[in-house]
Amino acid sequence: MTFKHFAQLAGVALLVMAANVLCTFLYMVVYSYLINPGHDAPVYQAHVQIAAPYCSVVAGIPLMFLAGWWVAGWKGSNPAVTAALVVWAVYALVDFSILVASGSIGQIALLFAASFVTKLVAIYFGAVVRRRGAGLRGAVA
Repeated sequence: MTFKHFAQLAGVALLVMAANVLCTFLYMVVYSYLINPGHDAPVYQAHVQIAAPYCSVVAGIPLMFLAGWWVAGWKGSNPAVTAALVVWAVYALVDFSILVASGSIGQIALLFAASFVTKLVAIYFGAVVRRRGAGLRGAVA
């Protein structure tokens, strides 16, 4: 794996992280305008502290699946599963570092573990599904 390929995979991890944060933001927009409107900002700030880890798990599964599927189709991503696992490892390292720096890792350790296990499974299956689909197309042609 070249440095350029690694950097591209790391970029995918950061893109998934940004998309995951966007999903949490969108959830909070829906929550504050449709589900529980009319409160002051501290109410919503307290709620996002509780909801964000759950949003990360729920949104992270399809996002990581898509990331695994995407990078598995890249030229040079052979083996595809290794490329997907690099994306997951970078994501996990950055997210873990943020949680440690914020001091919140102890409070959400179980959710953290669930989040990263589900993301690992999702990205693995995304890569496997893409590679199996590519193998089937090659067999048919």
